[in-house]
Parts: sequence; structure tokens; C-alpha cells
Amino acid sequence: MIGNTKPQPQEPKSTNYFQFETDFVDTLQCIPMLVRMKLDNCGVKLKLFHWNQFSQTERETLVNLPCSTSNERQTYRQWLQNLIIAKTGQPAKELNIDPNPPWLNKTNIAQSVQTKAQEHHVSLSLEQWSNLNPAQRFALIKLSRPSHENKNFVPALQEFGILSIDSTL
Repeated sequence: MIGNTKPQPQEPKSTNYFQFETDFVDTLQCIPMLVRMKLDNCGVKLKLFHWNQFSQTERETLVNLPCSTSNERQTYRQWLQNLIIAKTGQPAKELNIDPNPPWLNKTNIAQSVQTKAQEHHVSLSLEQWSNLNPAQRFALIKLSRPSHENKNFVPALQEFGILSIDSTL
């Protein structure tokens, strides 16, 4: 049993997904970037195995549930852990929550992002970085990590207005 009360999701918004994720948004076969940000915010290591155990409705709930305030993060974490236990019999690993995550830092471009941008011959200015919202900075950080399949890094740069679509790499 997941719990007596199901958290109430916010109304779905088109901002719950990035354009570079459109190839899987309809089925939610992969964990969307904004859910991944919520996972980092609430300290749960959700594996794709776990995600694949969830129904479409459960996935959509995780997309739409708020996870910004301390209370929302606690509710999100508890609901998610209860769901994982209901599906797999064991909770997911919990992670430390960074009190100062790099995607909230407007004054320092993450080194992994700078390095990945340079690999694609893109110059990312501090002004461009600071004009991005936290979710966009989070996406670029995640997409620039060596352990991540980062085929969406350039499409994200284009979507976020850092790289024009007609630019050649």
C-alpha cells in the first residue's frame, strides 16, 4: 500500500519537459530531466529499473508533484519511497542533498558544462549561464557529465538559446 493519501499533483504544464526530451515524453519511458532534478532535491536515487515498474499515472504524478519547499521535498521523497517499496519490496537508496547545488549558482558555470561546450566549439558566457533558469542549468550539468549519454547537450543548448539552430558544429 502506497499510503492513505496520495499527494495532489499540480496541473500539468508544458514546462514539465524540455523539447530535447520529446522522443520519449508520450510514453515516459525514460526519467524526464525535471523529475531527475526533483530526485536530487529530495535525495532519492531512482533507477530506471524502478521507473519502469511504475504505471503511466504514477510516472505522471512524479512529473507533476511539486518538490521545491522543504515540506514538498519530504512529501515527494516519502511518496516516492512508498511507491518503490510497493513495486519492488525495498526502498531506493537515499542520497545526501547538496545544500548549494551548482544549478542554483548563477555566478559560476559548472566546469563539466564549460568542458562539454568547448568540445562542441561553443562559448558559453557567464551572462548566458545566469540568464538560464535553474532547471535549464540542471539539464546542462546532467547532460555534460561523462557518465551520461549526452547526445542531447547540443539540442539543449539550442533550445535554451545559447546556440542558434543554424550554427554548424
